[in-house]
Amino acid sequence: MSPGEVPASDGVPIGGRQTSGGGRRPGRSARSEEAHEIGSVLEGLLGQRPWASGIALGELGRRWGSVVGERLGQETDPVALEGGVLLIRASSAAWAAQIRFLASEVRIRANEVLPGGSIREVRVTVDAGPVDG
Repeated sequence: MSPGEVPASDGVPIGGRQTSGGGRRPGRSARSEEAHEIGSVLEGLLGQRPWASGIALGELGRRWGSVVGERLGQETDPVALEGGVLLIRASSAAWAAQIRFLASEVRIRANEVLPGGSIREVRVTVDAGPVDG
């Protein structure tokens, strides 16, 4: 306890944190005292799976109209990209049938938009809610 801190009734200083396992969360590495360039830190984060697929999905969503065409882009949205599988949400069963019919073309065009050709399969779901496209 540093000067000026008041101990709480459980012995943990007020404003302090009490954690289990020696002060570290499970699955987290210890902090380093070394300084790192922000670019290398961001590069490390962006290479991790959730970030990488989220960035790819965002880029695909931004360019969705050029991938599927303006009209189909108004009725469908890319909603997930995980393990090479692109999940597309369609506003109705008819639009879902259309995107399924064009699935191989959508996969090819989406891979042209995304670096590395990461999409190997297209799946479609129907959701009658509003489509953002």
